Amino acid sequence: MRTVTALPYAVREDEHVWIPMSDGVRLSARIWRPVASDGEPVPVILEFIPYRKRDLTARRDSIHHPYLAGHGYAGVRVDLRGTGDSEGVLTDEYLERELLDAEEILAWLADQSWSSGRAGMMGISWGGFNALQVAARRPPSLAAIVPLCFSDDRYADDVHYMGGCLLSDNLSWASTMFAYTSCPPDPAVVGERWRDMWRERLEHSGLWLEEWLRHQHRGDYWRHGSVCEDYSDVQCPVLAVSGWADGYSNAVFRVLAHLDVPTQGLIGPWSHKYPHLGVPGPAIGFLQELVRWWDHWLKGADNGVMDEPKLRIWMQESVPPSTAYEERPGRWVGETSWPSPRIDVCSRPLERNRIAHEGEKVGREELTVESPLSVGQFAGKWCSYNAPPDLPYDQREEDGGSLVFDSDVLDERCEVLGSPIVRLELAANRPQAMVAVRLSDVAPDGRATRVTYGLLNLTHRDGHATPHALQPGKRYRIGVTLNAMAHAFPAGHRIRVSISTSYWPLAWPPPRSVRLSIFTGAVDLPVRPVGAPGEPDVTAFGEPEGAPPISATQLKAGEEGWTVSRDLVEYASALKVVKDIGVVRIDDIGLEISRLAKETYGWTGDDFTSVFGDVEWRMGFVRGDWDVSTVTRTKLTSTATDFHLQAELDAYEADRRVDSRNWAVTIPREQL
Repeated sequence: MRTVTALPYAVREDEHVWIPMSDGVRLSARIWRPVASDGEPVPVILEFIPYRKRDLTARRDSIHHPYLAGHGYAGVRVDLRGTGDSEGVLTDEYLERELLDAEEILAWLADQSWSSGRAGMMGISWGGFNALQVAARRPPSLAAIVPLCFSDDRYADDVHYMGGCLLSDNLSWASTMFAYTSCPPDPAVVGERWRDMWRERLEHSGLWLEEWLRHQHRGDYWRHGSVCEDYSDVQCPVLAVSGWADGYSNAVFRVLAHLDVPTQGLIGPWSHKYPHLGVPGPAIGFLQELVRWWDHWLKGADNGVMDEPKLRIWMQESVPPSTAYEERPGRWVGETSWPSPRIDVCSRPLERNRIAHEGEKVGREELTVESPLSVGQFAGKWCSYNAPPDLPYDQREEDGGSLVFDSDVLDERCEVLGSPIVRLELAANRPQAMVAVRLSDVAPDGRATRVTYGLLNLTHRDGHATPHALQPGKRYRIGVTLNAMAHAFPAGHRIRVSISTSYWPLAWPPPRSVRLSIFTGAVDLPVRPVGAPGEPDVTAFGEPEGAPPISATQLKAGEEGWTVSRDLVEYASALKVVKDIGVVRIDDIGLEISRLAKETYGWTGDDFTSVFGDVEWRMGFVRGDWDVSTVTRTKLTSTATDFHLQAELDAYEADRRVDSRNWAVTIPREQL
């Protein structure tokens, strides 16, 4: 990434500004704005997230907020209440209070003398979620948004559940926030009140995983903040962004299809990263794109930004399977509308071991599958951060416990853009079952690279609000929608559909092993024409650039690990993940930070009641004689009828434990 030191506007930074809320709580903001804004008011761009602006996101923030300020904007980064240096307590994500806070922040910003009264919101992940949610509330100053790696559907397309199946990322993410909400504010900002604020967080932030497990179906809890409930609520322009290696690419397609406002979509090869920091590459000059977007919608510049295709995506070329890529080969392509009339859905029947050709007559034959728990150990994470390497590996071992259907060898290139659907007529031998479907690119040497996948809890076959048990032996017709994709299958390769009855540890398995009988099936592939006339041009993106990052010194090396193990004596298997940043000093404030997460997902043989997830976090902050740390641990197990959740929280000043809390909760499984 190119570091830009000369920007159109000189920038001033206010490292800490209190913004008062109507209930008396004050939120801590960091503001970068042009020096000239004292006399020439500028638009505001708000990022409102819980990840600690003074330390944990400080380096990232220093790259893009000053850059935007240097182009004539006030970049405003606010810690959610109960996080970082803000007062109050955070007890869950996307609460009504959070969205009210955002509206009050926008109103406060609009009243500042240096503000033009027009604002945008942007953010990745949490900040993308609440940008879209706040837009649906239509605060008067909010003129446009840029959500990245976000969802419009908190139940069906978020870190918690997928196709009605419980994701292991639900445990991983809950454990992350368990650790983050246990951390204290910085005394250098909040003063002597820091210890009281910390104790309030430790006492009241709670165990979010318990709440999420008590809402196993789509209800009012998940409908809150799900903009898909009424897309017409959003009345401002939206630039929706994600990456193919991320868990949130589907929402880009939905908002383009359903919002009746100016929209653009951008999907690159990236994991859960900003595109100018994007991995796998190529990263792009995303901050330049942001400036163009904000200049048009916040300053009224006629700069042609809306002349770009409605959807710009990275059409990925075939690659061998790997858990990480520095770059994904491909090219930028565009569509002028979405859904695109250029996409032709090709429905290809499935028969034993084979994907037939469109329109081909195939026989009807009962095929059965009962997958071992080991299917899924090479699935990677639901949402890739690419650190440690966490993408799916070679699918051949997974395919050994699955029903597999291969196309004939392709005699020409086939480009697929959109969400494939696999339609099946099936029956199960138990009242609760799941089906996992994978689509892979099989090279001539047999290596299988997973391109996309989908899950469905079969008790949710008629919807996620009111699941119904299966009648063993009864036939059902179902469709499994796979994640959206853009992939070019080359001539000489095969397309593979693989079907399994479990996909652990990516998703929690059903209560017992299940045998599925599949009678008929088809895969609907959204095929994009290759070299067809009328393909829109995509303007080349600039080189990634940003403002100079703050200085940080690595004092102790970190560690990353992603290890699959199998004991062939005791038949115990496990996936162990290590994410350790070591010790990093933020030089300008003299603060040393440590952050270590260890995740273990294990099972024994094919005992479905043996599966468990165990996550431990250690967070530390040291400056002079201020030395604080927290240790959190969350463990989830299950029987055929219940989830069992255990959690621990310990807080320390130096080596003295100052707080300790424990949880032990049993939650019934409800068709899960």
